[in-house]
Amino acid sequence: MPKPSAIRVGFTASRKVGNAVARNRARRRLREAARLLLPAMAAPGRDYVLIGRRATLERPFPLLLADLETALRRLGAAPRPRVAAAARPEDDR
Repeated sequence: MPKPSAIRVGFTASRKVGNAVARNRARRRLREAARLLLPAMAAPGRDYVLIGRRATLERPFPLLLADLETALRRLGAAPRPRVAAAARPEDDR
């Protein structure tokens, strides 16, 4: 049984996103964004579900991070993440 203060996260992408390769890529991008932001911003003891959409594949990674940060702030998460700009992948710009 997980600790009550653990942050749990799930990832999903429906077949509307595309074929299996596209769905997996969308989930991988969300997983990386969550890896960078959730430890610093997510509220302990909450569960998060990130849903991949077709736009997830085309969105530049820095904007995807900004979208997740905005969503976490709207949910009442921590005020500022501790993610250095150098830690963000540059390949999806």
